[in-house]
Amino acid sequence: MKSRLSMHVVNFAAEPPGDWQRLFDLAVAADRAGIGRLVVSDHVVYGERLDRYADPTRGGLAGGRQPTGPDGAWLEPLTVLAMVGALTERVRLCPMVLLAALRRPIVLAKTAATVDVLTGGRLDLGVGVGWQQEEYEAAGLDFAARGRLLDHTLEVCHALWSQERASVSTGELSFEGVHQMPKPTAGTVPVWVSGTVNRRSMARLVRFGSGWIPWGPDAADIDSGIDKMREAVAAAGRDPAGIEVTGGLRVERNDDGGPQIAPTMAAVPGLIEAGVTDFRIGLQPPKGVEQAAEYLAPWVEAFEAAARG
Repeated sequence: MKSRLSMHVVNFAAEPPGDWQRLFDLAVAADRAGIGRLVVSDHVVYGERLDRYADPTRGGLAGGRQPTGPDGAWLEPLTVLAMVGALTERVRLCPMVLLAALRRPIVLAKTAATVDVLTGGRLDLGVGVGWQQEEYEAAGLDFAARGRLLDHTLEVCHALWSQERASVSTGELSFEGVHQMPKPTAGTVPVWVSGTVNRRSMARLVRFGSGWIPWGPDAADIDSGIDKMREAVAAAGRDPAGIEVTGGLRVERNDDGGPQIAPTMAAVPGLIEAGVTDFRIGLQPPKGVEQAAEYLAPWVEAFEAAARG
C-alpha cells in the first residue's frame, strides 16, 4: 500500500467568505506539489446543541468543539470534490467523513460513481455515523438507528457498484434486476470507515472497508488503536493487512513557532511501521496557487524520502 501525505481543504466558514477561491487555489497547488489526498468535511444541517459534539457517547469527541456556529457556511462535500476533481489531475479526493446515511442510497451510489468516473477513479468515500441528532431528525431518520442506517446505505451502494443486475433485500427495502451505470472506475469506490474499535464499526470495516479512520482514543493512541483494529478484523475472519489507516502527522515547530520539515517527517517511519498509510498534516500555505505549490513541494519531497526509509 502506498503511503500518502494528505491535507484537509476547508469547505466551511464561520461567516460567508464572499467566494471560495482560496479552497480551489489550495487544491490546485496541492495537486501540483504532489500531495496524495485531499479531504473535506460534511454537515448537511445544524441544530443548536453544538455542545453535544464533546460527548463521546453520542459519537462526538471528548473536549472537541465545532469550528463554526449553527449558521456557519458548509459546502456539500461531493459537490466540492467534483469541482476540485475538474481542476486537478492526480490527487485523490475524499469526504472525511461523509454522513452517508443522510443520503438516499441509490442517489449516493450514482453521485459517488459519477465523481469517480469523471475524475479518473480518484474518489475515496470516508463514511461515519456522526454525532448530531438534529441532522437525522431533519432527514426523517432515527438517530438511534444511525449505525444500521449506514450499513444499509453501504450495502445498497456496494450492490449497485459491483453487480450488473443489482439485487438487494434488507429490512428497509427490496429490489431485483436494477441497473445503474456507469460503474466506478475500479469496479467499486473505496470506502473508508470511521469509528473507534467497537463491535459495530469493526463489522462495518470488515464488510465494506478499504481503509479505517480512527476516532477518539484510538486516534490519539494510534499504535494501540491499530493493534486493536487488526485483532478485531482478524477475529472476524478478514486479513487486516490490506486495510489502510489514516493518522495525524503532527507539525513540529521551532521556538518561534515556525513549522520544521525534518523534525516533522522524523515520525513517518515509525507511523508506517505501526500501520499508518494516510498521513494527515495541517499546513497553512500562503495565498496564491504558485506560492502555495512552492511552499508545499519541500514537504512532499521530505515525506516521500521518509516514507522510502
